[in-house]
Amino acid sequence: MNSTTPQRTAIGIASVGHATFAAVMIFLGVLGLIKGGFTVIWEPVPKGLPARQALAYLSTVISLVSGIGLFWRRTASLASRILWAFLILWLLLLSIPSVFLLPLVPGTWSCGRTMVMTAAAWILFTWFATDWDRRRLGFAVGDKGVCIARVLYGLGLIPFGVAHFIYPQQTAPLVPGWLPWHMFWAYFTGATFIVAGVAVIIGVFARLATALSVLQMGLFGLLVWVPLISAGTLSPFQWGEVVTTLALTAAGWVVADSYSQPLLTWRTSHTS
Repeated sequence: MNSTTPQRTAIGIASVGHATFAAVMIFLGVLGLIKGGFTVIWEPVPKGLPARQALAYLSTVISLVSGIGLFWRRTASLASRILWAFLILWLLLLSIPSVFLLPLVPGTWSCGRTMVMTAAAWILFTWFATDWDRRRLGFAVGDKGVCIARVLYGLGLIPFGVAHFIYPQQTAPLVPGWLPWHMFWAYFTGATFIVAGVAVIIGVFARLATALSVLQMGLFGLLVWVPLISAGTLSPFQWGEVVTTLALTAAGWVVADSYSQPLLTWRTSHTS
């Protein structure tokens, strides 16, 4: 078996990132049920798309069911496979076309967000792949699958950074007031997203770049969104950004876990 593919424990949890991502998917599913439509990670979806409402409920159900399934040993393989396949289709049929149909930043941001979520699902799929998967979907599992997932993650980070440079006036006010040089931080964080994305794609300091990108997203949530939530000043759009930050941080955590040597050692010890 592949050295980068951790096997399932008795409770089905391969890493903290895995558990966090699964919990976030459950949260997104519950949020979708409450909202009765698409959660922010699936948007935008064209208004005139056939069976749009049915697709909204399908995305909600898949988020919820796959998140629950990822927690359990007997269902982790199926759950990760379904989530991976659904996100791949979403990326190819909706997110990539949005790059050409929407303005530059909304289109590329949406596509990048889907790429990051797909990368996490792909990593989990490679971890929990069965013999059936390895026989029929060999291109998607093992070292090759992990490599593709990491490249997707790197590509997904770049639009986040580009947005900081195109909309610095909207980004700088989000920098905490106790930090000086708000415009500097807007540009700096944008540059780090781009550099991290390139590093992951080309495989140079990729592990460090992935870890730092996750840390940056997590700190953004902690330093920007948590104070605004406490103050009760978030707009509906910003609430969507809070959910997006949570989902992207969890997804990045899974990708970062794919570089973990202790995780690889744990996998080897659980190989039958």
